[in-house]
Amino acid sequence: MSTLIHNIGELVTNEPELGEGPLGLLRDAALVIEDGQVAWVGPASAAPAADESHDAGGRAALPGFVDSHAHLVFAGERAEEFAARMSGQPYKAGGIRTTVARTREASDDELRANVRRLVDEMARQGTTTVECKSGYGLTVDQEERAVRIAGEFADEVTFLGAHVVPSEYGDDTQGYVRLVSGEMMAACAPHARWVDAFCERGAFDADQTREVLEAGIKAGLTPRLHANQLGHGPGVRLAVELGAAAADHCTFLSDDDVAALADSETVATLLPGVEFSTRQPYPDARRLIDAGATVALATDCNPGSCYSSSMAFCIAVGVRDMKLTPAEAVWSATAGGAKALRRTDVGHLAVGARGDVLVLDAPSYIHLAYRPGVPQVAAVFKAGHRV
Repeated sequence: MSTLIHNIGELVTNEPELGEGPLGLLRDAALVIEDGQVAWVGPASAAPAADESHDAGGRAALPGFVDSHAHLVFAGERAEEFAARMSGQPYKAGGIRTTVARTREASDDELRANVRRLVDEMARQGTTTVECKSGYGLTVDQEERAVRIAGEFADEVTFLGAHVVPSEYGDDTQGYVRLVSGEMMAACAPHARWVDAFCERGAFDADQTREVLEAGIKAGLTPRLHANQLGHGPGVRLAVELGAAAADHCTFLSDDDVAALADSETVATLLPGVEFSTRQPYPDARRLIDAGATVALATDCNPGSCYSSSMAFCIAVGVRDMKLTPAEAVWSATAGGAKALRRTDVGHLAVGARGDVLVLDAPSYIHLAYRPGVPQVAAVFKAGHRV
């Protein structure tokens, strides 16, 4: 089957050769999706016939959002912890162990239901590519279960056994690192594409993080890294050194960190919902982009530091508080996320790309930041199928 989406007032292709500026904007546009892929894109007046058609009504359309950082395999919630932070208590990541306890107690079906709920919630808001991490089990069996369930719903699966040290290991961080790098890695690697670690004070230091990531690389996984969220540290430069696809958070960066990102293929994935939910300083996206680094935006949807699945919200905050232009924020939430996942089939709308299209109930992509908090999704297509 082929589907024609026509009467698009403004189409973001993220292909500069197809239209205006870095977003490759086309006016009065149309596109055809066939067998799940974009088969044609161009002016509406020249659109070929298709088996089905969707009239965009002069609205704006863009590639589906690519959320390259989310933690969806969990049980319970931590609303009281959020309220405490809003009352002045600092965020120290200690609540992760609360979620670990609840997740361990949950059945497979309970975890599946929660992941399905959140992925569906994301899709209704225009997110068509989702990365999902483990990290709330922290035993061999629990982490294997998490990556296996994640793979039933998410496009990309990340093994995050090195999230925090579970309470049963006490102060024996190195003993836990050996478990993650050995038996746990062997059990989880067949179900994942990525390996991640939380390189931060109170979690894992540079040597421990290196051990986990190098074990992941040996097991055939590609690294990505939680880096420089709670303070300055070695995470970003370690990510670059190991060829990680992305260094995520990047809240506290030195000049050397920025230069390292700018001179590498490692994407700086910024998670503005976390700073909103923890009252930490926002990352300086402008500084990164001006230096030549590649920036992505993602939600970091999780029950503790950011319980939001809205990429539109992240775009609005990125523009308002991180010094991104609306065009840069939209690119970072689509093409930037694709680069953070090393995907060439999503995040853009050229011939051959996956047919993931978000039609806004608005005349321009600018409205995503211009009208924050307002539902603006008119239609979502994933691989040509309407969500």
